[in-house]
Amino acid sequence: MSTSTTVRTRDGGYRAVLGVRHVARLLCGTLIGRMPTGMAPIAILLLVRAEDGSLVLAGILAALFGLASALGQPVLGRLVDQRGQTRVLVGAVTAATTAFLVLPCISPLHHPVLAALAVITAGLSTPPLEAGLRALWPVLLPDPGQQRVALSLDTSTQGLVFIVGPLLAAGCSAAVGPHAAIAATAALGLLGAAMVVSAEPSRTWSPTAQQVHWSGPLRVPGLRVLLAALTGTGVALGAVNVLALNAAERNHAGWLAGVLPTALSVGSLLGGLLYGRRFLPGPPVAHLVTAATGFTVGWLPLLQDPAPYAAVAFAVLPGLFLAPLLTASFLTVGSFAPPGESTEAFAWLIACIGIGQSASTTLASLAATAGPLACVAIPLAGAAITLVLLHHFSHELS
Repeated sequence: MSTSTTVRTRDGGYRAVLGVRHVARLLCGTLIGRMPTGMAPIAILLLVRAEDGSLVLAGILAALFGLASALGQPVLGRLVDQRGQTRVLVGAVTAATTAFLVLPCISPLHHPVLAALAVITAGLSTPPLEAGLRALWPVLLPDPGQQRVALSLDTSTQGLVFIVGPLLAAGCSAAVGPHAAIAATAALGLLGAAMVVSAEPSRTWSPTAQQVHWSGPLRVPGLRVLLAALTGTGVALGAVNVLALNAAERNHAGWLAGVLPTALSVGSLLGGLLYGRRFLPGPPVAHLVTAATGFTVGWLPLLQDPAPYAAVAFAVLPGLFLAPLLTASFLTVGSFAPPGESTEAFAWLIACIGIGQSASTTLASLAATAGPLACVAIPLAGAAITLVLLHHFSHELS
Protein backbone atom coordinates (compact mmCIF):
# COMPACT_ATOMS: atom_id res chain seq x y z
CA MET A 1 0.00 0.00 0.00
CA SER A 2 3.01 2.28 0.31
CA THR A 3 4.17 4.38 -2.57
CA SER A 4 7.76 4.27 -3.72
CA THR A 5 9.56 7.56 -4.09
CA THR A 6 12.52 6.22 -6.07
CA VAL A 7 11.85 8.14 -9.27
CA ARG A 8 12.34 11.87 -9.44
CA THR A 9 9.84 13.68 -11.58
CA ARG A 10 11.02 16.27 -14.07
CA ASP A 11 9.05 19.07 -12.38
CA GLY A 12 9.38 17.98 -8.76
CA GLY A 13 11.41 20.88 -7.34
CA TYR A 14 10.16 23.48 -4.89
CA ARG A 15 9.86 26.15 -7.56
CA ALA A 16 7.75 23.93 -9.78
CA VAL A 17 5.49 22.85 -6.91
CA LEU A 18 5.00 26.40 -5.65
CA GLY A 19 4.20 27.43 -9.21
CA VAL A 20 1.16 25.15 -9.29
CA ARG A 21 -1.98 27.24 -8.92
CA HIS A 22 -3.31 27.56 -5.33
CA VAL A 23 -0.33 25.77 -3.73
CA ALA A 24 1.41 28.87 -2.33
CA ARG A 25 -1.88 30.37 -1.15
CA LEU A 26 -2.94 27.20 0.67
CA LEU A 27 0.49 26.81 2.28
CA CYS A 28 0.49 30.44 3.49
CA GLY A 29 -3.12 30.29 4.64
CA THR A 30 -2.55 27.10 6.60
CA LEU A 31 0.62 28.49 8.17
CA ILE A 32 -1.12 31.74 9.23
CA GLY A 33 -4.24 29.89 10.37
CA ARG A 34 -2.18 27.61 12.60
CA MET A 35 -0.39 30.50 14.35
CA PRO A 36 -2.86 30.29 17.28
CA THR A 37 -1.36 26.88 18.07
CA GLY A 38 1.96 28.57 18.86
CA MET A 39 0.53 31.84 20.16
CA ALA A 40 -2.36 30.77 22.39
CA PRO A 41 -0.43 28.98 25.18
CA ILE A 42 1.88 32.00 25.65
CA ALA A 43 -0.96 34.52 25.30
CA ILE A 44 -3.07 32.65 27.86
CA LEU A 45 -0.17 32.46 30.30
CA LEU A 46 0.56 36.19 29.94
CA LEU A 47 -3.11 37.09 30.36
CA VAL A 48 -3.40 35.16 33.63
CA ARG A 49 -0.13 36.50 34.98
CA ALA A 50 -1.15 40.08 34.10
CA GLU A 51 -4.10 39.62 36.46
CA ASP A 52 -1.71 38.37 39.17
CA GLY A 53 -3.00 34.85 38.69
CA SER A 54 -0.82 31.93 39.75
CA LEU A 55 1.54 30.13 37.41
CA VAL A 56 -0.36 26.94 38.21
CA LEU A 57 -3.63 28.41 36.89
CA ALA A 58 -1.87 29.78 33.82
CA GLY A 59 -0.23 26.42 33.15
CA ILE A 60 -3.48 24.51 33.56
CA LEU A 61 -5.35 26.79 31.14
CA ALA A 62 -2.53 26.58 28.56
CA ALA A 63 -2.41 22.78 28.90
CA LEU A 64 -6.20 22.55 28.52
CA PHE A 65 -5.98 24.46 25.25
CA GLY A 66 -3.28 22.14 23.88
CA LEU A 67 -5.09 18.96 24.92
CA ALA A 68 -8.47 20.16 23.63
CA SER A 69 -6.89 21.20 20.34
CA ALA A 70 -5.37 17.74 19.90
CA LEU A 71 -8.58 15.88 20.79
CA GLY A 72 -10.77 18.06 18.56
CA GLN A 73 -8.81 17.38 15.37
CA PRO A 74 -10.06 13.82 14.65
CA VAL A 75 -13.67 14.82 15.32
CA LEU A 76 -13.48 17.80 12.98
CA GLY A 77 -11.49 15.71 10.48
CA ARG A 78 -14.31 13.17 10.32
CA LEU A 79 -16.83 15.97 9.77
CA VAL A 80 -14.70 17.28 6.88
CA ASP A 81 -14.63 13.80 5.31
CA GLN A 82 -18.43 13.65 5.56
CA ARG A 83 -19.52 17.24 4.83
CA GLY A 84 -16.65 18.91 2.98
CA GLN A 85 -14.13 21.51 4.08
CA THR A 86 -16.03 24.78 3.76
CA ARG A 87 -18.83 24.35 6.30
CA VAL A 88 -16.65 22.64 8.89
CA LEU A 89 -13.76 25.11 8.66
CA VAL A 90 -16.06 28.16 8.74
CA GLY A 91 -17.98 26.83 11.74
CA ALA A 92 -14.81 25.85 13.60
CA VAL A 93 -12.96 29.13 13.08
CA THR A 94 -16.07 31.11 14.06
CA ALA A 95 -16.34 29.23 17.35
CA ALA A 96 -12.60 29.45 18.05
CA THR A 97 -12.45 33.18 17.27
CA THR A 98 -15.45 33.90 19.51
CA ALA A 99 -13.95 31.89 22.39
CA PHE A 100 -10.62 33.73 22.12
CA LEU A 101 -12.31 37.14 22.11
CA VAL A 102 -14.52 36.24 25.08
CA LEU A 103 -11.60 35.00 27.19
CA PRO A 104 -10.15 38.44 28.16
CA CYS A 105 -13.65 39.63 29.12
CA ILE A 106 -14.07 36.78 31.60
CA SER A 107 -11.12 37.56 33.90
CA PRO A 108 -9.53 34.11 34.37
CA LEU A 109 -8.39 35.00 37.90
CA HIS A 110 -11.93 35.64 39.16
CA HIS A 111 -13.80 33.17 36.96
CA PRO A 112 -11.38 30.25 36.34
CA VAL A 113 -14.14 27.78 35.41
CA LEU A 114 -15.57 30.07 32.75
CA ALA A 115 -12.06 30.76 31.50
CA ALA A 116 -11.40 27.02 31.29
CA LEU A 117 -14.60 26.56 29.26
CA ALA A 118 -13.54 29.33 26.86
CA VAL A 119 -10.07 27.84 26.48
CA ILE A 120 -11.46 24.33 25.91
CA THR A 121 -13.92 25.68 23.33
CA ALA A 122 -11.13 27.49 21.49
CA GLY A 123 -9.02 24.31 21.51
CA LEU A 124 -11.76 21.92 20.42
CA SER A 125 -12.75 24.33 17.63
CA THR A 126 -9.24 24.69 16.22
CA PRO A 127 -9.87 24.33 12.45
CA PRO A 128 -8.28 21.16 10.99
CA LEU A 129 -6.34 23.21 8.44
CA GLU A 130 -3.25 21.00 8.58
CA ALA A 131 -5.14 17.75 8.00
CA GLY A 132 -7.31 19.41 5.38
CA LEU A 133 -4.30 20.66 3.44
CA ARG A 134 -2.77 17.19 3.37
CA ALA A 135 -6.02 15.80 2.01
CA LEU A 136 -5.81 18.36 -0.82
CA TRP A 137 -2.29 17.51 -1.99
CA PRO A 138 -3.32 14.44 -4.07
CA VAL A 139 -5.93 16.62 -5.79
CA LEU A 140 -3.59 19.53 -6.54
CA LEU A 141 -0.51 17.39 -7.23
CA PRO A 142 -1.39 13.97 -8.69
CA ASP A 143 2.30 13.13 -9.15
CA PRO A 144 3.68 11.25 -6.07
CA GLY A 145 7.05 12.97 -6.40
CA GLN A 146 5.49 16.41 -6.27
CA GLN A 147 3.33 15.35 -3.33
CA ARG A 148 6.45 14.45 -1.38
CA VAL A 149 8.05 17.80 -2.21
CA ALA A 150 4.89 19.64 -1.11
CA LEU A 151 4.65 17.63 2.10
CA SER A 152 8.31 18.30 2.88
CA LEU A 153 7.75 22.02 2.40
CA ASP A 154 4.53 21.79 4.41
CA THR A 155 5.97 19.95 7.43
CA SER A 156 9.17 22.01 7.40
CA THR A 157 7.47 25.39 7.44
CA GLN A 158 4.99 24.33 10.13
CA GLY A 159 7.89 24.58 12.58
CA LEU A 160 7.66 28.34 12.10
CA VAL A 161 4.39 28.22 14.05
CA PHE A 162 6.38 27.42 17.18
CA ILE A 163 9.11 29.96 16.44
CA VAL A 164 7.12 32.96 15.24
CA GLY A 165 3.94 32.28 17.24
CA PRO A 166 5.39 32.69 20.75
CA LEU A 167 7.41 35.73 19.63
CA LEU A 168 4.27 37.38 18.21
CA ALA A 169 2.28 36.70 21.36
CA ALA A 170 5.03 38.00 23.63
CA GLY A 171 5.65 41.04 21.41
CA CYS A 172 1.96 42.00 21.26
CA SER A 173 1.65 41.60 25.01
CA ALA A 174 4.73 43.72 25.72
CA ALA A 175 3.75 46.45 23.27
CA VAL A 176 0.00 46.74 23.84
CA GLY A 177 -0.99 44.27 26.56
CA PRO A 178 -2.07 40.62 26.97
CA HIS A 179 -5.58 41.40 25.71
CA ALA A 180 -4.01 42.44 22.40
CA ALA A 181 -2.06 39.17 22.26
CA ILE A 182 -5.31 37.19 22.58
CA ALA A 183 -6.98 39.40 19.94
CA ALA A 184 -4.03 38.93 17.57
CA THR A 185 -4.24 35.18 18.09
CA ALA A 186 -7.91 35.20 17.11
CA ALA A 187 -7.30 37.52 14.14
CA LEU A 188 -4.52 35.41 12.62
CA GLY A 189 -6.53 32.23 13.01
CA LEU A 190 -9.47 33.86 11.26
CA LEU A 191 -7.29 35.31 8.46
CA GLY A 192 -5.57 32.02 7.72
CA ALA A 193 -8.81 30.04 7.68
CA ALA A 194 -10.37 32.64 5.37
CA MET A 195 -7.45 32.28 2.93
CA VAL A 196 -7.97 28.52 2.83
CA VAL A 197 -11.77 28.30 2.63
CA SER A 198 -11.94 30.96 -0.08
CA ALA A 199 -9.50 29.03 -2.28
CA GLU A 200 -11.13 27.03 -5.05
CA PRO A 201 -9.62 23.61 -4.15
CA SER A 202 -10.98 23.83 -0.61
CA ARG A 203 -14.40 25.12 -1.72
CA THR A 204 -14.83 22.44 -4.37
CA TRP A 205 -13.32 19.53 -2.42
CA SER A 206 -16.05 16.89 -2.27
CA PRO A 207 -16.25 14.24 0.45
CA THR A 208 -16.30 10.67 -0.84
CA ALA A 209 -16.91 8.80 2.42
CA GLN A 210 -20.11 6.80 2.55
CA GLN A 211 -21.11 5.17 5.83
CA VAL A 212 -18.09 5.44 8.14
CA HIS A 213 -17.25 2.75 10.69
CA TRP A 214 -17.50 4.02 14.28
CA SER A 215 -13.71 3.62 14.75
CA GLY A 216 -12.91 5.41 11.50
CA PRO A 217 -9.38 4.85 10.14
CA LEU A 218 -8.31 3.43 13.52
CA ARG A 219 -9.78 0.10 12.38
CA VAL A 220 -6.71 -0.34 10.16
CA PRO A 221 -4.13 -2.25 12.30
CA GLY A 222 -1.08 -0.73 10.61
CA LEU A 223 -2.37 2.79 11.21
CA ARG A 224 -2.81 2.07 14.93
CA VAL A 225 0.84 1.07 15.21
CA LEU A 226 1.97 4.11 13.24
CA LEU A 227 -0.14 6.48 15.34
CA ALA A 228 1.19 4.97 18.57
CA ALA A 229 4.71 5.51 17.26
CA LEU A 230 4.02 9.16 16.52
CA THR A 231 2.72 9.58 20.07
CA GLY A 232 6.29 8.75 21.08
CA THR A 233 7.48 11.56 18.83
CA GLY A 234 5.11 13.89 20.65
CA VAL A 235 6.59 12.74 23.96
CA ALA A 236 10.04 13.73 22.71
CA LEU A 237 8.86 17.15 21.57
CA GLY A 238 6.78 17.92 24.64
CA ALA A 239 9.77 17.78 26.97
CA VAL A 240 11.86 20.29 25.00
CA ASN A 241 10.51 23.48 26.59
CA VAL A 242 10.98 22.10 30.10
CA LEU A 243 14.45 20.81 29.19
CA ALA A 244 15.35 24.27 27.87
CA LEU A 245 14.03 26.06 30.96
CA ASN A 246 15.87 23.65 33.25
CA ALA A 247 19.12 24.18 31.32
CA ALA A 248 18.64 27.96 31.36
CA GLU A 249 18.21 28.02 35.15
CA ARG A 250 21.14 25.70 35.84
CA ASN A 251 23.49 27.65 33.59
CA HIS A 252 22.14 31.10 34.57
CA ALA A 253 21.48 31.74 30.87
CA GLY A 254 17.91 32.91 30.47
CA TRP A 255 18.25 33.17 26.69
CA LEU A 256 18.62 29.39 26.50
CA ALA A 257 14.93 28.86 27.38
CA GLY A 258 13.89 30.30 24.01
CA VAL A 259 16.89 29.50 21.84
CA LEU A 260 17.06 25.76 22.56
CA PRO A 261 13.55 24.95 21.24
CA THR A 262 14.19 27.32 18.33
CA ALA A 263 17.34 25.35 17.44
CA LEU A 264 15.27 22.17 17.24
CA SER A 265 12.77 23.91 14.94
CA VAL A 266 15.56 25.31 12.75
CA GLY A 267 17.01 21.81 12.43
CA SER A 268 13.58 20.52 11.42
CA LEU A 269 13.22 23.25 8.80
CA LEU A 270 16.63 22.44 7.28
CA GLY A 271 16.10 18.68 7.41
CA GLY A 272 12.70 18.91 5.79
CA LEU A 273 13.92 21.12 2.97
CA LEU A 274 16.85 18.78 2.28
CA TYR A 275 14.56 15.73 2.35
CA GLY A 276 12.23 17.35 -0.16
CA ARG A 277 15.07 18.17 -2.55
CA ARG A 278 16.63 14.69 -2.60
CA PHE A 279 14.60 11.79 -3.92
CA LEU A 280 15.76 8.78 -1.94
CA PRO A 281 15.17 5.17 -2.97
CA GLY A 282 12.58 3.02 -1.26
CA PRO A 283 9.05 3.55 0.06
CA PRO A 284 8.14 6.04 2.80
CA VAL A 285 8.03 3.20 5.33
CA ALA A 286 11.78 2.69 4.90
CA HIS A 287 12.34 6.43 5.26
CA LEU A 288 10.33 6.33 8.49
CA VAL A 289 12.71 3.91 10.17
CA THR A 290 15.80 5.77 8.95
CA ALA A 291 14.49 9.13 10.13
CA ALA A 292 13.38 7.67 13.47
CA THR A 293 16.86 6.23 13.99
CA GLY A 294 18.46 9.60 13.36
CA PHE A 295 15.88 11.33 15.57
CA THR A 296 16.67 8.96 18.44
CA VAL A 297 20.46 9.10 18.12
CA GLY A 298 20.30 12.88 17.79
CA TRP A 299 19.22 13.22 21.44
CA LEU A 300 22.25 11.34 22.82
CA PRO A 301 24.74 14.27 22.87
CA LEU A 302 22.39 16.21 25.15
CA LEU A 303 22.75 13.48 27.79
CA GLN A 304 26.24 14.83 28.50
CA ASP A 305 24.71 18.08 29.86
CA PRO A 306 26.80 20.24 27.51
CA ALA A 307 27.57 23.93 27.93
CA PRO A 308 24.84 26.33 26.69
CA TYR A 309 26.24 27.06 23.22
CA ALA A 310 27.05 23.39 22.64
CA ALA A 311 23.54 22.43 23.78
CA VAL A 312 22.05 24.75 21.16
CA ALA A 313 24.20 23.15 18.44
CA PHE A 314 23.30 19.64 19.62
CA ALA A 315 19.58 20.49 19.69
CA VAL A 316 19.72 20.95 15.91
CA LEU A 317 20.65 17.26 15.45
CA PRO A 318 17.31 15.57 16.32
CA GLY A 319 15.54 18.41 14.53
CA LEU A 320 17.25 17.50 11.25
CA PHE A 321 15.34 14.20 11.22
CA LEU A 322 12.02 15.49 12.58
CA ALA A 323 10.48 16.94 9.39
CA PRO A 324 11.55 13.93 7.25
CA LEU A 325 10.00 11.67 9.90
CA LEU A 326 6.73 13.61 9.79
CA THR A 327 6.71 13.87 5.98
CA ALA A 328 7.17 10.13 5.55
CA SER A 329 4.51 9.54 8.23
CA PHE A 330 1.94 11.62 6.38
CA LEU A 331 2.76 9.88 3.10
CA THR A 332 2.30 6.51 4.78
CA VAL A 333 -0.94 7.53 6.46
CA GLY A 334 -2.24 8.76 3.12
CA SER A 335 -1.59 5.37 1.54
CA PHE A 336 -3.13 3.40 4.42
CA ALA A 337 -6.21 5.54 5.08
CA PRO A 338 -9.50 3.97 3.95
CA PRO A 339 -11.06 5.70 0.91
CA GLY A 340 -12.81 8.92 1.87
CA GLU A 341 -11.29 9.03 5.38
CA SER A 342 -7.93 10.68 4.73
CA THR A 343 -8.66 13.92 6.59
CA GLU A 344 -9.59 12.08 9.79
CA ALA A 345 -6.54 9.83 9.43
CA PHE A 346 -4.23 12.84 9.12
CA ALA A 347 -6.03 14.49 12.04
CA TRP A 348 -5.42 11.42 14.22
CA LEU A 349 -1.71 11.63 13.48
CA ILE A 350 -1.68 15.30 14.52
CA ALA A 351 -3.75 14.48 17.61
CA CYS A 352 -1.44 11.67 18.73
CA ILE A 353 1.58 13.95 18.54
CA GLY A 354 -0.31 16.60 20.51
CA ILE A 355 -1.41 14.15 23.18
CA GLY A 356 2.17 12.91 23.55
CA GLN A 357 3.37 16.50 23.89
CA SER A 358 0.84 17.34 26.60
CA ALA A 359 1.66 14.23 28.63
CA SER A 360 5.39 14.75 28.25
CA THR A 361 5.30 18.39 29.32
CA THR A 362 3.67 17.36 32.59
CA LEU A 363 6.06 14.45 33.11
CA ALA A 364 9.12 16.57 32.33
CA SER A 365 7.99 19.24 34.79
CA LEU A 366 7.83 16.62 37.53
CA ALA A 367 11.17 15.09 36.52
CA ALA A 368 13.00 18.42 36.30
CA THR A 369 13.80 18.36 40.02
CA ALA A 370 15.74 15.13 39.53
CA GLY A 371 18.38 16.85 37.37
CA PRO A 372 19.35 17.34 33.74
CA LEU A 373 19.72 13.63 32.99
CA ALA A 374 16.05 13.02 33.85
CA CYS A 375 14.98 15.88 31.57
CA VAL A 376 16.88 14.57 28.57
CA ALA A 377 15.84 10.97 29.28
CA ILE A 378 12.20 11.80 28.49
CA PRO A 379 12.69 13.01 24.88
CA LEU A 380 15.19 10.18 24.34
CA ALA A 381 12.67 7.63 25.63
CA GLY A 382 9.92 9.10 23.42
CA ALA A 383 12.17 8.94 20.37
CA ALA A 384 13.14 5.35 21.23
CA ILE A 385 9.47 4.37 21.47
CA THR A 386 8.95 5.88 18.02
CA LEU A 387 11.86 3.89 16.59
CA VAL A 388 10.83 0.55 18.11
CA LEU A 389 7.20 0.83 17.00
CA LEU A 390 8.12 2.00 13.50
CA HIS A 391 10.57 -0.88 13.19
CA HIS A 392 7.71 -3.23 14.14
CA PHE A 393 5.46 -1.41 11.70
CA SER A 394 7.91 -1.89 8.83
CA HIS A 395 8.18 -5.62 9.58
CA GLU A 396 4.39 -5.93 9.46
CA LEU A 397 4.47 -4.62 5.90
CA SER A 398 7.34 -6.81 4.69
